Amino acid sequence: MDVGMTIAKARATEQIKEKVSQQVEEKLLDCLVGPSNIQHNREAFRKLLRMGHLDDRLIEIEVPEKKPNGGGNQLDGNNQFPVNEIILRFDKMMHGRQKTEKREMMLKDCVPILTEMESERLLNEDDIKRQAVHLVEQEGIVFLDEIDKICSRGEFRGSADASSEGVQRDLLPLIEGSQVQTKHGTINTDHILFIASGAFHHVKPSDLLAELQGRLPIRVELKPLSEQDLYTILTEPVNNLINQQVALMETEGVQLVVEDDAKWRMAKLATDINRDVENIGARRLHTLMERLMEDLSFEASDRSGERVVLGAEDVQKAAGALAQKADLSKFLL
Repeated sequence: MDVGMTIAKARATEQIKEKVSQQVEEKLLDCLVGPSNIQHNREAFRKLLRMGHLDDRLIEIEVPEKKPNGGGNQLDGNNQFPVNEIILRFDKMMHGRQKTEKREMMLKDCVPILTEMESERLLNEDDIKRQAVHLVEQEGIVFLDEIDKICSRGEFRGSADASSEGVQRDLLPLIEGSQVQTKHGTINTDHILFIASGAFHHVKPSDLLAELQGRLPIRVELKPLSEQDLYTILTEPVNNLINQQVALMETEGVQLVVEDDAKWRMAKLATDINRDVENIGARRLHTLMERLMEDLSFEASDRSGERVVLGAEDVQKAAGALAQKADLSKFLL
């Protein structure tokens, strides 16, 4: 439900974005030239404001009064207001008004604060709650991970595994459809999509309660990740492991290049280890990457300005010895 609230608020904020921007601009101009100044002067300052020439100008604005003892909207050492910590709930303040105080700040630092304040003023919390409830009921997806952990094995059902069976019975009405009370209102789960997953190494889906199996009618068995799949994971996502390491090395002034054959070698090693030891999927890539980058990570600060190229032989040297072990579980997580 909290996710629904976040999405609903984000959509509502986007709808009033232009209006908020206009209001903030007018407030800034009021601080710069006054609300009753000559119009052509106001327009001249508006042009300068939009061009960014006034960003470093000190102005005085009203902001939420800071709380004593390190309250949520207290100024930090640089006299900046953390926007996400400012309390802006006007309807919850004394007599419907929030206590404010005047602060002198640079104009560029005032913009996010005024934007947040103006957005909260224009947003209707009740409307957002209604939209959030609608989103959750009509578009909500609940993912039940590791559902195999609540399986009751046949020989233990009704005895030592009673707690697991109890959890399953609690899930029955939710998945079938019921009314759930939340702090944001009542949620009807009739049209919410429930997806469950589990490894089922020591139990099987038929160990679930028959009633629960009936409420999860579509069953799909996933295949292990192939070498091609692992290579795709290493290369296609924008924030893949390779790009993360390249960006990390850039912070130390090192230009890191991971050749394509190195990526294929990592994919092959991960596939082989998953097959021979224990299949934990793409998590193998994390450990292989750590092994590959272990030395360079420690030396990066002393190698600033260098260009480092890693190939298949480097990958094999870093992790190949481990791949020859009969049991790699103690080396690779």
